Amino acid sequence: MDIATLVGILGAIGLVVVSMVLGGDLGLFINIPSIFIVFGGSIFITLSNFTLSQFLNAGKVAVKAFVFKIEHPQELIDKAVEMADSARKGGFLALEEAEIPNNFFRKGIDMLVDGHDADVVRQTLNKDIQMSYARHEEGARIFKIMSDIAPAMGMIGTLIGLVAMLSNMDDPKAIGPAMAVALLTTLYGAFIANVICIPVANKLILRADQEKLNQNLILDAILGIQDGQNPRVIDGLLRNYLAESKRADAGDDE
Repeated sequence: MDIATLVGILGAIGLVVVSMVLGGDLGLFINIPSIFIVFGGSIFITLSNFTLSQFLNAGKVAVKAFVFKIEHPQELIDKAVEMADSARKGGFLALEEAEIPNNFFRKGIDMLVDGHDADVVRQTLNKDIQMSYARHEEGARIFKIMSDIAPAMGMIGTLIGLVAMLSNMDDPKAIGPAMAVALLTTLYGAFIANVICIPVANKLILRADQEKLNQNLILDAILGIQDGQNPRVIDGLLRNYLAESKRADAGDDE
């Protein structure tokens, strides 16, 4: 569970709701026509920009903004050094029964055990990295587009409300509801974009970058093991993936 995403979004929603309550009756900020225009309109217009499968898949990808488990690079480096040491002592077949929780790492090791050439390993794993990043990026793009559409739908709702208000200037009772639609659609549009869509889109890109870094680390580790490099050499090479402040700490642990 990503505490930062959960606390950030729920905290923002909570502050908005508290402000509404302190400003008066919470019911004043609920308007069904505005909800239809902004929430419904944003969803359907976003859908029109993608295929149905892409749109539905965005919901699955969005879960990664809240629930996402990824190994720390140091864990992968330690596993790579362990694998390199085993391969030097017992050959690639010694890696066949190794316990490797990371599926991408497991696939690379299996390719070594199966005797694939380095070029084949590199091309295959690079393709996997590109496709994985593209899937994350697509999910983020859907939420980014929705963050652009929601305020636009809010503006459309505002115009609808203003037209209704101006057409009923002779009826004071109709002015209030029409003005409510005009203002609340703008509020809803800004809320969807800034409290939900933009944070989720940015977090998905962050996840994609984290996963890509780990996969590139694994690729270098696999190629180093295949080349028969000394485990210490592989360890030194892979530490470049760590933040500079962490590299010395990792070295001190040896």
